[in-house]
Amino acid sequence: MQTNGKTGGQLIVEALEAQGVERVFCVPGESYLAVLDALHDSAIRTINARHESGAAMMAEAEGKLTGRPGICFVTRGPGATNAAPGVHVAQQDSTPMILFIGQIERGMRGRDAFQEVDYTLMFGGMAKWVAEIDSADRVPEMVSRAFHTALAGRPGPVVLVLPEDMLVETADVVAARPAQPVDSAPTPAQVAEVGRLLAGAKRPLVIAGGSRWTEDAVASLHVFAETFALPVAVTFRRQMLFDHTHPNYAGDIGLGINPKLVALVKDADVILLLGGRFSEVPSQSYGLLGIPETGKTLIHVHPGAEELGRVYNPDLAVNATPGGFLDAVAGLEAPVSPAWAGRAETAHAAYTAWSEPPASIPGDVQMGAVMSWLRDTLPDDAILTNGAGNYATWIHRFWHFRRFATQAAPVCGSMGYGLPAAVAAKLLHPERDVVCFAGDGCFQMTGLEFGTAVQEGANLIVLVIDNGMYGTIRMHQERDYPGRVSGTALTNPDFAALARAYGGHGETVERTEEFAPAFERARAAGRPAILHVKLDPEALTPNRSLSDIRAAGRQR
Repeated sequence: MQTNGKTGGQLIVEALEAQGVERVFCVPGESYLAVLDALHDSAIRTINARHESGAAMMAEAEGKLTGRPGICFVTRGPGATNAAPGVHVAQQDSTPMILFIGQIERGMRGRDAFQEVDYTLMFGGMAKWVAEIDSADRVPEMVSRAFHTALAGRPGPVVLVLPEDMLVETADVVAARPAQPVDSAPTPAQVAEVGRLLAGAKRPLVIAGGSRWTEDAVASLHVFAETFALPVAVTFRRQMLFDHTHPNYAGDIGLGINPKLVALVKDADVILLLGGRFSEVPSQSYGLLGIPETGKTLIHVHPGAEELGRVYNPDLAVNATPGGFLDAVAGLEAPVSPAWAGRAETAHAAYTAWSEPPASIPGDVQMGAVMSWLRDTLPDDAILTNGAGNYATWIHRFWHFRRFATQAAPVCGSMGYGLPAAVAAKLLHPERDVVCFAGDGCFQMTGLEFGTAVQEGANLIVLVIDNGMYGTIRMHQERDYPGRVSGTALTNPDFAALARAYGGHGETVERTEEFAPAFERARAAGRPAILHVKLDPEALTPNRSLSDIRAAGRQR
């Protein structure tokens, strides 16, 4: 072993420090002990997750909430395969993230050594770039490229592989400067064309989505919508991009969509798709727009040039970040008497009616009343997280998002995401309320990360909405195979007792009137909390009971 310079492990940590990284999420492994040793002397905070999927989802959530790559370290083989769900979320959600994987020694490659995996093959279809750092003197170069790649264009995950012997090799090199995302903006001709297309519109609609948004860009979107009197919809789980109480807000285009919003999209003659891809879920299984010719005038603005024309053939393709585009069009003059006057107000009225919680659902816990109380009680900067399941409808439809960076939810629909995301959110913003919604099935995918929350003092609140089943799958099962229950029932633990066993606060809620005082006690507990909310199995959706869905399935 060389004795001059710094070890590869030290250079990795030095490179992360140079990039401004404040925390890394990991499950420790012997394959990257040299990095763990270097972290011992670093100001970077090391967060020990209980499972690699949780660590990767925490890193992804940090990337989603900050716009800078979240960092995750895992060991080789099983550690890397366990982290794959978080990488998939980052890819589908366009989130900057870097996964570092400890690897076998360089001289053992190709022998099917202990826990050997070819990560280029494994992650090549999910990550923007997968590479192995084969020499310590290349650490600054490779880490710098990883940050630039994760941030560029359409953001996404990068995987860097760290051979164990490289990490103890020494080199005399210096870390690179912090990477900055490259902003892009429309040309003057494109700005003029946007103005011309909007001036000729009769029923325009803005659809905001994707990533690369900032608080300033969100504020600019509000001004642009007001100036042009435009209705604005957001795509699936991008609801924090527009204030839901704003008179121009039309609702979210996702699962369980408002039928009046479907009609609004279909009726639009000009659509400004700003930042998003309009993939399967928001497009209602690619049914709202024609492919490749949309049947409408489409202005597609996206930071990744490769996304323009990938599915839809736009009339005007603009390779720009949302902020760059909105800054450029800020000088456009709006029509004095637009042909679409009043459409925004009508769309917002339809959203307001749709987002009114139901007065009654089956059972003793009325989730409509719970959501109304939370809307009245939590501040505008509260962060809500969730994974996947029917329970998430209560957030998507009935919660009013008011501010940017208050939502962390997987566009890819990954179960188990809510709790790891809440841990990351609370570590980022310990002064803010962080509430995780999780179904009983969803929670048990990563529920062990409650231990991470306790260990790290991340005093979040988890609402486990327990109906004793994988509710979404049961819903589809009853629709397509009514009465033939298979593989969807769950026998659950006492989740409140689990919280207490970890050293947190835990309570069970079996009646509506028990929720508010239990939540207030959880907020005041000074430690992570779980409220075990027992929901009647019949209350499968806000509008239709399990029996209703089964009966409809039998009539098909």
